[in-house]
Amino acid sequence: MENISDRAIINKSAKLGKNVKVFPNAIIDEDVVIGDGTIINSNAIIRSGARIGKNCEIFPGAIISEINQDLKFNGMKTYTYIGDGTIIREYATVHRGTEDREKTVIGKNCLIMAYVHIAHDCILGDNVIISNTSQIAGHVTIEDYVTISGMVPVHQFVRIGKHSFIGGGYRVSKDIPPYILAAGEPLKYKGLNIVGLKRRGFNSDIIRELKEIYRVIYRSEYNKKDAIEYIENNFKLSSESKYVVDFIKNSNRGVL
Repeated sequence: MENISDRAIINKSAKLGKNVKVFPNAIIDEDVVIGDGTIINSNAIIRSGARIGKNCEIFPGAIISEINQDLKFNGMKTYTYIGDGTIIREYATVHRGTEDREKTVIGKNCLIMAYVHIAHDCILGDNVIISNTSQIAGHVTIEDYVTISGMVPVHQFVRIGKHSFIGGGYRVSKDIPPYILAAGEPLKYKGLNIVGLKRRGFNSDIIRELKEIYRVIYRSEYNKKDAIEYIENNFKLSSESKYVVDFIKNSNRGVL
């Protein structure tokens, strides 16, 4: 095939879609599925269990679906799913799941930059951006449109709410509520992610309501439980604000 280098190593059982390009020295193992139009660059390694969507690009040196580093892992069959249009840059690593979730998932149209590590059983939504060298521990959930700046370590089992933005170099050890900016050491609420929300079409009424909700949560004298109770009793909640309330009420690790 003209798009497949004869110097690539491709297992005969791997299933490659139409117009897939594979460059020299790439390795594709058995039980791999790659969608139409995806590019696998030189020296990228695609291990067993990878399910890569359409029109993705895996850059040189990246490793997808490698066996995880969980010491309890018993070698069972698990998977890694990469959504359509996602880009995995140089030397990023994505490990396949364990018996917990049995899969690691990266959604559609994500950008995973160079040297990022995404550990076993992580679930990433669509349009997620993770900047260079950030390290995502196992069982983390990152929802749609989250941006994580460079050199950010994220603790296992953390949940990061949609449309949030995390500043560079800060450690994430608790859940990050949706729609906010988080920065500082220790990590703190720094306001709404207003630029991101406006870019994605949130209207001024919703932004104003979210600002007021978070003012009660973070800027009032209420503790978190009382703040949520006050909000539920005194606000006519939009779906966005109700999502904030439910996120905080259901947090397992506690919110920042």
